[in-house]
Amino acid sequence: MGRQRKRILSDGIQSHTEDKPSLPPPRKEKKKKTDLGKVFINISIGLCIFSLIWFFYALYMRSTQAKRVVTLHPSPRVLDANSSSAEVSPQRFWGSYRPQVYFGMKTRSPLSPVTGLMWLRQFSDVDVNLRHTCEQGDRLQGYGWLMHDGKSFGVQEIRDGDFTLTTEFVKRMGGDHGGDWTWRITAKQHSSTAHAPVISLMFYVAMDTQGSLQSHVEERNRLSTVTGFSEELGNFKVTFRKPTGGDASTAKYASYNYLQTVTPGLEKLSDIVKNSLNRRFVFNPPTGERRPYIAVDTYKPPHHHHQQKSADTRKESDFVVHQVTVQTPFQIEVLFESGSFHDRPDQLAGSVLTEELEKRKETFDQKFENTFGLQAKGFTQSQVKFSKAALSNMLGGMGYFYGQSVVQSVYNEYPLLYPEGPLFTAVPSRSFFPRGFLWDEGFHQLLLSKWDPQVTREAVAHWLDLINVEGWIPREQILGDEARSKVPHEFVVQRNENANPPTLFLALQELVEQLTAQPNAPSTQGTLPFLRRLYPRLQTWFEWYNTTQVGPKPNSYRWRGRDKDTNAFLNPKTLTSGLDDYPRASHPSADERHVDLHCWMALASGIMTKVAQLLGEPHQEYEHTHETLSDNHLLTELHWSDQLRTFCDYGNHTQAVELQQEKVYVPPGQPRHHFPVARLVRSVRRAPKLQFVNALGYVSLFPFLLHILRPDSPKLEHLLRDMRDPERLWTPYGLRSLSRTDPIYMKRNTEHDAPYWRGAIWININYLAVRALHHYGNLEGPYQGQAAALYQELRTNIVSNVYRQYMETGYIWEQYSDSTGRGQGSHPFTGWSALTLLMMAEQY
Repeated sequence: MGRQRKRILSDGIQSHTEDKPSLPPPRKEKKKKTDLGKVFINISIGLCIFSLIWFFYALYMRSTQAKRVVTLHPSPRVLDANSSSAEVSPQRFWGSYRPQVYFGMKTRSPLSPVTGLMWLRQFSDVDVNLRHTCEQGDRLQGYGWLMHDGKSFGVQEIRDGDFTLTTEFVKRMGGDHGGDWTWRITAKQHSSTAHAPVISLMFYVAMDTQGSLQSHVEERNRLSTVTGFSEELGNFKVTFRKPTGGDASTAKYASYNYLQTVTPGLEKLSDIVKNSLNRRFVFNPPTGERRPYIAVDTYKPPHHHHQQKSADTRKESDFVVHQVTVQTPFQIEVLFESGSFHDRPDQLAGSVLTEELEKRKETFDQKFENTFGLQAKGFTQSQVKFSKAALSNMLGGMGYFYGQSVVQSVYNEYPLLYPEGPLFTAVPSRSFFPRGFLWDEGFHQLLLSKWDPQVTREAVAHWLDLINVEGWIPREQILGDEARSKVPHEFVVQRNENANPPTLFLALQELVEQLTAQPNAPSTQGTLPFLRRLYPRLQTWFEWYNTTQVGPKPNSYRWRGRDKDTNAFLNPKTLTSGLDDYPRASHPSADERHVDLHCWMALASGIMTKVAQLLGEPHQEYEHTHETLSDNHLLTELHWSDQLRTFCDYGNHTQAVELQQEKVYVPPGQPRHHFPVARLVRSVRRAPKLQFVNALGYVSLFPFLLHILRPDSPKLEHLLRDMRDPERLWTPYGLRSLSRTDPIYMKRNTEHDAPYWRGAIWININYLAVRALHHYGNLEGPYQGQAAALYQELRTNIVSNVYRQYMETGYIWEQYSDSTGRGQGSHPFTGWSALTLLMMAEQY
């Protein structure tokens, strides 16, 4: 029965299905389909909501990341906001803090009035040879500070054609705004000159958006004084005394002119003067012919056709120029007097000025000998004078800058303005690099810390106060319109993935050693509180290197920021390493390991350990990092090439590269000038592979230069042998940067890019080499005698050549030829090339 009922029921259903329209699906199935649809809709809505949340979160995170590059470090600044003010630091308030001009002064404040000197030779073959900013194109026979104590006085000599200008200044404390100062300019013709030159000196005062100036004229057109007022200086007066014959007694005939106008920016001062010059004036001395001369008149802005009104919205500021035209020899004094100096004993002029200058010179000489002891070492008076110039030019090249860097991160579509800030720093070259460079400054402060540790503490503090929340410091500081006007556009933007060698740790090492050796000396009293305020920023800075510059293998490091266009360069540059075009892996990749950065981090971790111990802070992590990075077995594993028998970078590399002229196809009958000019591009004859980069040069020496190698390491013997080999690194003038046997030795990187770190002698690395030889020459080990002998020879070669070139050319140079020893590159370069003085003094 059951089966029959089942059959009938089945048949019935079958019949019902065939004979009648279909019924809706059972309620159960409908519910099931409805539930699936809802689930699908809910999932879709959820995904949309999640996508929107993720989108806005990503936007928020990108916006947050984009802001980090311009967000300053949250810890208290090392220096108080008023640390450079006249109230807190009166002795350093005024100074020659405008290294980019031949002679000028300003205060260490953001909106300082500026004073300066321009000059031109009248009746010359050149139409208008105006001198103002330091330019290599001016082809002066020499200029620079002969004496400068960094605080109260300076003496500079400028040789220009057939005459010499000596610029001197003296400061005197008093009142509430940094006291008074006086300039003395002495002009003398050279003995070989047939006719006494007629020179126009142009002294100027300019405000920087704050305060006002008032001119006071006598005798129709002679500007006698300028009075002014600013919030920081209060009332002040600048007096232009009449010229004398150089002995402060004989009056000289002079013609006078002046200009009073406004300027939209301090970088425009030269242009304003040039566009105000006129030939309608007549020079009419008591004896001699009447001649028209060039002088400032009415300022007429240059007219440019089809140019709309400038979009420059900066506030215009007062600008006053006093011109005096006189025949050599002569002497002129310019006095600045503070309105708050009420108990002034007498004017700082004439014999009073002469007496003060002599006192300062005598004090300088005594301090110099006490500090460096060169006379006691047997150096000649001429050599001592040269060494004083080396120090004085670095002190006189200290600049105070204020402004904003232009920065960018990968999260920013366009560059951003960094927060405004000050920087008190030495500069590498007044003519070519009159601004702050991070890796140069560590070398600068090695010298200045011997002379005045307070200068070093302030400079390092200014640099670390520019650090952002990430721990990054822009490596090139281009602050203010004057500084920016001297920099090619492509170098202005600073990118936050790019480092620079952390050489400030060298200066900190020196300060720590001074404190340890003389804890109670007056010069070291400020070091411990300075380190305590510096420490939070120092920690973040070290950590930034230790995270953003890590390499592909544990405890390896890699410079970021290598040039991307590999076809354009014989070897893509690594500007961030400081060694620019030194040959690295031919094909940049994330697989690279850089031995110099490894050694910098070993040095930095060791100094972090010492600073933490001094401050009673936890130091074990830094100590562990230092021990790891200094492990000679690890260094060998990561960077020693048994084949090349030296330390090397590692990366995707081939030596089979050369520059060749690219082929540009020009169809028959077509004019050639319609097609691109053929360039030199890189040709790769053999594919690169991961391997050691077979270049022997400065990078190979870093384990030795920074004292990472143990004194008994057999690797040390190989490096000493390579250093002394004339076919490799040795020259009679110092160590060359790249071995003569290297395929890239003295090769151009592009058709327009001459070799830079590919053979030339650089003094900063040679200083490290001499220092390292002194170090190993005083440590027990199998190579002690070899290092000591090499030390004496290398030190003598470097000092002799730098001195000889200074005497022959009038300059200390950026680099020196490895074949002739001649100075080359930018000049004067009294940044790290001035370290020659420390080699003379044997102070490491």
